Amino acid sequence: MIRVDTEFTPNPNSLKFNVDVVLMQKGTAFYTSVEEAVKSSPLAVKIFEIPHIKEVFIGRQFVTITRGEASLTWAELIAPVTGILQAYLPSGQPIVIQTEETADTHNGEDSEIEAKIRQVLDEKIRPAVARDGGDIIFHGFQDGIVTLHLQGACSTCPSSIATLKAGVERILCEAIPEVREVVQV
Repeated sequence: MIRVDTEFTPNPNSLKFNVDVVLMQKGTAFYTSVEEAVKSSPLAVKIFEIPHIKEVFIGRQFVTITRGEASLTWAELIAPVTGILQAYLPSGQPIVIQTEETADTHNGEDSEIEAKIRQVLDEKIRPAVARDGGDIIFHGFQDGIVTLHLQGACSTCPSSIATLKAGVERILCEAIPEVREVVQV
């Protein structure tokens, strides 16, 4: 049987479900509706069948669920989500089907500064964000400003702005003098 452990995140409306199998070899998948999920994740579609699920984020060995504002308590949602994971994961059905939208679109043609930014994100920031049930995606760098997109528990977290400014921005500015500011897109 697949082992599923729940873990609270800094976002009170998101809960992380850790599993003992690899869900994604590379990257992450983030869905804000069943309509998005239907294109590439049968697992996320099943999870969205549970009422009041607002977002589904799939990482390497975890799924983060964000509940809607008028949702049930976590106690009422943990059992159905755990049940789906324990039934679905050993079935052999795909977790995420690679599509153009889920594929890593990075083409490797970064400037030297962008390559440094990606390296700092990958080595220092993304692992910490993943521990909190989310991910941070690099969008671009122009005129000293780094644009990033938060996903999973981090996307709707009340402290996401503080995380970006006090954490991510500070780390990037210290590591790369050309970086002046970090903003979320």
